[in-house]
Amino acid sequence: MDLNRQRYKLLNSKRRARGRSFRCLILVLPLVLWLGNKEVKSYFQKPQAVLVLGGSTAALEREKFAAKFALQYPDLPIWVSGGSPNQRYTKRVFAKAGIDPSRLRLDYQAVDTVTNFTTLVDDLQARGIHSVYLITSDYHMRRARIIGEIVLGSRGIDFKAVRVPSDRAPESIEKAIRDGGRAIVWLLTGHTGASISRRD
Repeated sequence: MDLNRQRYKLLNSKRRARGRSFRCLILVLPLVLWLGNKEVKSYFQKPQAVLVLGGSTAALEREKFAAKFALQYPDLPIWVSGGSPNQRYTKRVFAKAGIDPSRLRLDYQAVDTVTNFTTLVDDLQARGIHSVYLITSDYHMRRARIIGEIVLGSRGIDFKAVRVPSDRAPESIEKAIRDGGRAIVWLLTGHTGASISRRD
């Protein structure tokens, strides 16, 4: 009798475990399919512009990198959001690399990473841009990707991340979560919370 009861308990626990696994699969499968579809779409969608994120001292290195990168794609416009403070310097960097100045669109509305995206996304959409090369420093990319997924994604704009090498450690996950939250707030209210966030 005890043996039968043990077998029954074992079978019952196996059934419950299979049931939990099945429920998890049902919950996770749509997310996996969505991400997979997004990756496939991103693979085949050709970027129509280069978007360079400025920010503090890293802007200079990002602009130099972007100028060289843009030579590979001579037909793409180059958007620099919140670039180095000296516009003449930025123009000189691209001119020195052989970039036609008519390709450059310098925008200085952004005050931080969230506004790098929110100040340009509607303009990109209005110009029919559905995909961009997103250029920023490697240590900054996690945060930029999270914000980009929310802000650019809200307008159906995809991006391919292009990392600028650096010797800096990746930013904290807290910064990425904070700014991801700010991007969601912008999506819901139109406000970025830039007034309470310092430039970083």
